[in-house]
Order: sequence, then C-alpha cells, then structure tokens
Amino acid sequence: MKQTVFIFFTVVFFLNPYLLVLSQNAEPCNSVIDYNENVNFDTTAMFCQTVWKSFPEIVLRYVQAGPQLWSFLLSAPNENSWLGIGFSTNGQMVGSSAMVGWFYENGTGGMKQYFLQGQVTNKVEPDAGELTVVDNSSTVFIQASRIHLAFQINTVEPRKELLYAVGPYGQLPVANGGFQLIEHREKSQASLDYTTGRSQTMSSPYTGIRRTHGALNMIGWGILMPIGVIVARYFRQWDPIWFYSHIAIQIFSFLFGLVGFILGFVVEGFTKAEVTHHKNIGILILTLGCLQVMALLIRPKKGTKPRKYWNWYHHNAGRSLVIFAISNIFYGIRLGMEGAGWYGTYAAILTLMVIVAIVLEIRLWRQR
Repeated sequence: MKQTVFIFFTVVFFLNPYLLVLSQNAEPCNSVIDYNENVNFDTTAMFCQTVWKSFPEIVLRYVQAGPQLWSFLLSAPNENSWLGIGFSTNGQMVGSSAMVGWFYENGTGGMKQYFLQGQVTNKVEPDAGELTVVDNSSTVFIQASRIHLAFQINTVEPRKELLYAVGPYGQLPVANGGFQLIEHREKSQASLDYTTGRSQTMSSPYTGIRRTHGALNMIGWGILMPIGVIVARYFRQWDPIWFYSHIAIQIFSFLFGLVGFILGFVVEGFTKAEVTHHKNIGILILTLGCLQVMALLIRPKKGTKPRKYWNWYHHNAGRSLVIFAISNIFYGIRLGMEGAGWYGTYAAILTLMVIVAIVLEIRLWRQR
C-alpha cells in the first residue's frame, strides 16, 4: 500500500503544475477582460481569434479603428520567450515584417519591428520593416500571467497572410546583442479574412512527425509501461499467464518508446529545436528501458540470493522509468504547445490508471 500511495503522490506532484496551466493560461475569446489601462488605444470592440490550432492559448484581437488605422493585440502564456506576429505577402517568412515583444524577469518589456530578410539570425533586422506603426501605440505588458503585444498600424488593409512564432525559453533579445532574435522554437502560418474573421491555419510540415513522436512515447512509456507495472504487482495469482502478459506488455512498451525516441531525433534534426532537457530525460528513460529488457535475460532463479537483488533493481528501475516518463510526457506536450486536448487526454488516462491501481492495492491488502 505504501508503494501505491508513494506513486500516487508522485504522479500528483508532476501532474499538478500542468493541470494549472490549463486554467491559468486559458484566455477564451468570450472572456471579458479590460486592457485599456495598459494599452494606448481602445480595445473594447476588437474581434478575437484563436490563431494556432496546436496552441489555442495564443489569441489575436484586432479591429479597424479608422479609415486607414488598424489595432492589434496578441497574447499568449508568459513563458519567458519572445512572441511575434509577422505580416507576409505570400505566407513565407522571407520578405515579411513582424512585430515582436518580450518581457524580462526584472519587470521591463521590449517590443520592436523586425524585417525578415532571410532565415538566419543576422538576416532578421531590428528596427526595420514595411509596417507603418503608429507612434506611441506599441506596448508590451503582462496581465493574468500572459504576455500581451499591442500596436496600431496605418494601412488600408493589413496583409492577410500572418505568421506567428514563439522564441526559445529564456533567450530574450538584449541591447548588448543588438536585439537579435534567437531562432523560434515553434511557428505557424494562417490566412486571416479581416472582414469575416475566418482564419485558416497552415501547420508546420513537421507537425505530423512531432505528434507521432509524442503519441508513441505516450503510449509506450506513459501508458503501456504503467499497465505492465500494474499487471506485475496485482495479477500474480494467474501465473504463468501473468508472467507472459507482463513481458509482452513491457516489450510492446519498449518498442513503441524506441520508435518514438528515434522520431524525436528526426524532429530535432529538421526543426533545430532546443530541447536539451527533454532530450536528456528521454535518453535516461530509454536507458532504463534497455536495462529492464536486459533484466529479462539475466533473471536469477527463484529462491537464490541474487534474485533478491535482481528484484530490487528490476522493481525500482521500473518505477523510476514510469515517474520520469510521466513528467517528460507533460513536459513534451508543453514544448510542443499542443494545448489542453493533449494535457486533458493524458491526464484522464493517468488518473484512471491511478484509481485502478489504488483499488487493486486495497484488494491485495484485504486478501493478506
């Protein structure tokens, strides 16, 4: 019983921050929020769009405030990253102009227009671009744990092809670096009809591979592996079916996780994403998985002294693997900015497994 309680509270410890994200970072368009005290123009009559399907917490508000005057307010969860919106003629980065903002930990923020001449850092030029930004209209601020970029531009109608991007964690533009932008960790493109408010999002070409990577790791390390642990602990009375079921589940778990692990490196190679912590935890998980598979080949006979130490090693390596896997899955969902759907689905599955484990643990103790 103590082991199950320990695992339960460990899961809650890792799960709680991610569940809070769902409530704290959500800013639905039907919410009534007053921005006027932080913005130099009226925001009460703005249209609202969730502009990123895989990251619905990013919200764009806009309105035509005059014959050649448009107001914009872009917001997202504050993750110590820069946030940007680009206006493009063809949906491509090169040749577009972008408004980018960030907020330092010391409580000050910055916002600049950038001209995107190329896809490398030195081709992204600060204080340049083709947008006619209204003087004193640009501001960046934090409200309700979210970063907001507000600005106005003079134009008959803004370009319909919009680019959205978020920068890497903790790497903000600074004055002594010429306010150069570090390459985005994720991007999206959408076509917006300013009259109807309809937005059509174009996902990154690597989104499918990234999601497959996440799904395989979630199924392998995050679902099948805990199920294998549950089977091993609570169904011993059905030996030998119990033994072979445990092995089969763990092997499938390892194979799913291995393919997901390989796809992770494929995604990293294509996108050049900076996911060092996520990758290192993944390597640790795969190492523990390999040790578990090797344990099947060197299993001492029952009743021998080495079997006692083997049991200790096998059980604790398995529990450690599950704990690291659960935390890294939620961390990966956050990095991939997949939003509430992925958080909620895995949280529900995890909660169900914990409930089943507690019920089986109670039954086991009663039988003793």
